[in-house]
Amino acid sequence: MIDKLKLGAAGLIIVAGIAAFYYFAELSVLLRAGIVIVSVIAALAVSLTSGPGQAAWQFAKDARIEVRKVVWPTRRETAQATLVVLLMVVVIGVYLWLMDTALFWVVYDLVLGAGEA
Repeated sequence: MIDKLKLGAAGLIIVAGIAAFYYFAELSVLLRAGIVIVSVIAALAVSLTSGPGQAAWQFAKDARIEVRKVVWPTRRETAQATLVVLLMVVVIGVYLWLMDTALFWVVYDLVLGAGEA
C-alpha cells in the first residue's frame, strides 16, 4: 500500500511539473523546462524509495555489470561484418530485381499476351 502511494505521489509530482510548465507560460522556456526536469528528478527520487523502484535500480545495476562482461568486437571485425551485410543486401536486391523482371515478363507477355500488339 505504501509503495502504491509513493508511486502515485511520483506521478503527481510529474503532473505538477508539466502543469507548472503551461501555467507559467510568460516565463522563459529554459526556466519552464528546468521546472519539468526538477519535477522528473524529484519523482524519480520518490519512486526509488518504493519497492518497485528499488527493484528497478537493482536491475539497472545488474545490467551494467552484465554489459561490462560483454566482449566487444574489434574495429576490423566490425568492418568485416558490415561489409558482409552490405554485400548480402546487394546480392538479395539483385536477386529480387531479377525475379521481379522475370515474373513481370511471364505475366504480361506470356499469360496476358500484352507484347503481341
